[in-house]
Amino acid sequence: MTRDATALRRCLVAALACQRSEIVLTRSQESRCREAACSVCDNRAMRLLRMKPGHGEVLIAEGDVEVADEERELIEAFRAQLDQGMWAAVPVTSPDGRRQAEFVRNFGDVPRDAERVIFFPRAAGGC
Repeated sequence: MTRDATALRRCLVAALACQRSEIVLTRSQESRCREAACSVCDNRAMRLLRMKPGHGEVLIAEGDVEVADEERELIEAFRAQLDQGMWAAVPVTSPDGRRQAEFVRNFGDVPRDAERVIFFPRAAGGC
C-alpha cells in the first residue's frame, strides 16, 4: 500500500469513527480527512461559516451545490447573512501557495468548487 493510500485509509477510518462519536478529531485533522475523503467520494459540500468573536467559526449551512434543494438552502442562508450586514469572503490559494480571500457580493460569484464561504461583520468604529 502506498503512503498516500495508507494516509487516506487512516483518514477514512477516523472520519467514520468520528461520525459514530467514538473519537474527536482536531480541526486540522478533520480538514485533512475531509479533503482526502472528498477526492475519493467526490463530495462537493460547501460550508457557510460565520466568524463570531469568542466562538471562532460558527456553521450556518452546509450542502452540495450540485443538488438543487441544497443549493437553494445555501443561497437563502447566504442572502440572509448579507441582509444582516455581513461581508462574505471565499478563501483561495494561488498557484505559488499564497493564501488570501476574495470578497463576494452574491452567491453566483462563489466558485462552484469552493469548500467554504466565511461571513464576518463589517468593521465598526470611527473618529
